[in-house]
Amino acid sequence: MALGLLVIGDELLSGKRSDRHLPKVIELLAARGIALGWAHFLGDDEAQIAEAIRAARGRGDIVLSCGGIGATPDDRTRQAAALAFEVPIETQPEALALIEAEYGAKAYPNRALMAQFPKGASIIPNPVNRVAGFSIGDCYFVPGFPEMAWPMLEWVLDGPLKALHDAAPPQEFRLRATGTRGEGDLLDLMEATLARFPGTKLSSLPSRGLPGRPRHIEFGIKGQAELAALAFVWFRARLLERGDVEIEDLQVP
Repeated sequence: MALGLLVIGDELLSGKRSDRHLPKVIELLAARGIALGWAHFLGDDEAQIAEAIRAARGRGDIVLSCGGIGATPDDRTRQAAALAFEVPIETQPEALALIEAEYGAKAYPNRALMAQFPKGASIIPNPVNRVAGFSIGDCYFVPGFPEMAWPMLEWVLDGPLKALHDAAPPQEFRLRATGTRGEGDLLDLMEATLARFPGTKLSSLPSRGLPGRPRHIEFGIKGQAELAALAFVWFRARLLERGDVEIEDLQVP
C-alpha cells in the first residue's frame, strides 16, 4: 500500500498556474511520519482521472486528490470518481445542507451541484465556505484552491488516516563519493546491495562538479530504519574496498 497524490486541472498542464500542492502535501505528510508514494498531474479529462483512480484502487493505494470538484463544465473529478467506483452521482444530503446554510436561496441552481457526489460518499468539511469535499473508499477529494484544500487534507490526515501516523516512517542514509569512478563502474555494487537487502531503495545522483568541488556521486539508501542502516553500512564498506574513492558521510545511522 502507498499513499499517492493526484493534482488535477488543465490550467496546471498549460502553465497558466503553477502547482503548490505537491510540496505542501509532502510537508503535511512528513510532519506526521508519512511518506508520499507517488504523484500524478492530470488535466480535466474524466476518463483519464477515472483510470488513475481505478489503477490506484487496484494496487490498494490511498489517494489524495486536489482539484476539479467544482460545478463548472470543466470540473470532472466528481464524475470521474463515480465512474471509477462504478456508482451513480447523487446529491449527498449533508453536503447540500451545508451549502444551503451558507448561501440560502443563492445555493440554487448552481452551487447545489457541488453536493452531488458518487453514491455512498462521505463529506470532507470545508472550513472556508462549507462547500464540502468528499471521500469514497480510500480516496479523498478536495478543491484545487490551496486555502481550502490544505486544511481539508489536514482534517483527513488527522481523522480518517490517523492510523498511518503510527507507521514507522522510512529512513534515508546518504553519503557523497568523490573519485574517478562513475555510476557505470558501480552498477554491480548498487544491484548487489538491493539484492542483499530487499525492501530498500538506492538512489544515485551524479554531479560533474563545480569550481572547488570535483566530480562526485551522492548515494542514498532508504527503507525501514534498521534494514536501511544495515544496507548503508554494507554498501559503504564495499565502496571503500573499490579504491580511488573518498567518502563524505551526509546522513548516517
